[in-house]
Amino acid sequence: MTLAERLRAALAHPHAPELLMGDRPGVVLEGRTPAAVLVAVTDRPDPGVILTQRTDTLRRHAGQIAFPGGRIDPGDADAAAAALREAREEIALPPEAVTLIGEADRYVTVSGFEVTPVVGVIAPDLDYRPSEAEVASVFEVPLAFLFDPANQVEASAEWQGQMRHYYEIMWGDRRIWGATAAMLVNLSRRLRWA
Repeated sequence: MTLAERLRAALAHPHAPELLMGDRPGVVLEGRTPAAVLVAVTDRPDPGVILTQRTDTLRRHAGQIAFPGGRIDPGDADAAAAALREAREEIALPPEAVTLIGEADRYVTVSGFEVTPVVGVIAPDLDYRPSEAEVASVFEVPLAFLFDPANQVEASAEWQGQMRHYYEIMWGDRRIWGATAAMLVNLSRRLRWA
């Protein structure tokens, strides 16, 4: 079975393992901002996921590790269109270089976004050009590392007077945490379960 076929089967399966839903499990609240991210998986014997480190000058989530993505604009046909547009804007990934697989499980962030992860397969070793205003760097992390439960560490911290629980994955000195880590944990659970 190819990587694309495995991913498609995992996303299409009607029964999923225990998934992380975000701020309020299973509840989509009024006023959430719809957003989409591209989970770009490299098609190689040891596939990886493309991630970005956001610049320190951004108003929201400065310096954090994230998938390329952002708000779904009124002109976007759907979440996939938004994710592809954002990936082009942020890292110069041409939409035609992405074989879309499907949407993964939505995740509600504490910062007010309802994020749809859009999974796509891309060729390895593409040439990325980070947007200077938004992206400090682009890097790839092996799926095997990200999806290993031993690397998915549960943590907690107080935020706005409430205790918040989240996952973090350390890749060298890079801390992948919060919504990005949760979406990776969800996808890994789907792939293990499918």
